Amino acid sequence: MREILGRRRRLLSRRNGGRPELLSAALTFATEWQWPVLPGVAPDPRGRARCACPDPECTVPGAHPFDPGLLAATTDERMVRWWWTNRPSAPIILATGGASRVGGAGHDAGRAPCAVSLPALAASRALALLDRRGMRLGPVVAAPTRWALLVKPYSMEQLGELLYAKDFVPGSLRFHGEGGYLALPPSATGQGAVRWERAPLPGSAAPWVPDVEAVVDAVVDALTRTGVSAPEL
Repeated sequence: MREILGRRRRLLSRRNGGRPELLSAALTFATEWQWPVLPGVAPDPRGRARCACPDPECTVPGAHPFDPGLLAATTDERMVRWWWTNRPSAPIILATGGASRVGGAGHDAGRAPCAVSLPALAASRALALLDRRGMRLGPVVAAPTRWALLVKPYSMEQLGELLYAKDFVPGSLRFHGEGGYLALPPSATGQGAVRWERAPLPGSAAPWVPDVEAVVDAVVDALTRTGVSAPEL
C-alpha cells in the first residue's frame, strides 16, 4: 500500500511539473495571468475553524493576508516561488483589482479581476437560473459558505453609481474591488477547501470575465425571482 501511495504522489507531482499544487497554481495566476497574489495566513493547527492571526474572532480564518500585508501582492515569479517554497501550504490570496506589479512595484501591465460574492446556497440557485437563460459567466470561486463571481475591474465610483440606481440590493452581496482580496483554489482555509465551481478554460491567457454591471443586474434579478432570502453571511 505504501508503494502504491508513493507512486501516486510521484505521478501527481509529475503532472504538476514537479511543483506542489499550490505553488503551481500561484505561478499560473501570477506569471501567466498577471494576477497579483500573496500567501494568506494559515488556519490555526489547534483548530482549523480558528485563524493563526492574532484576532480571536477572525471571520475569515486562514483566508486573508496577514504577514506580508495585502500591498505585498505581486506577479513576480521569484517572489511567488520563494513564498510557497517556504510556506507550501499557505492559501493563495488574490489582490482583487490590483495592478500587475513586479517585485511589489514597477510597471502596471493591467489589473486583476474583482469579484461579487454571495452565500453559497443563494449563489447555486442564482447560477442555475442564469444558466437556463444562457448568460455567459466567467470563473466562479466556491468556498464552503460563499461563492464569488469574478468580474472585470471596477472603481468605487462605478460601483456606487450602479448600486444607487437600483431599488433593492440584497445585503448579503459583497463586493471585492480594489484594495480587497479573495482566496483562490486550491487553498485550504479554516472554513474548508476553496474550489472552482466554474473553472477557467485551460490556456495561458487570463480568463475572460464579464462586466460588474451585467453580473449584479443578473444576480439581483435571479435572487428576486427564485425567492431566495440570502442570509447575512
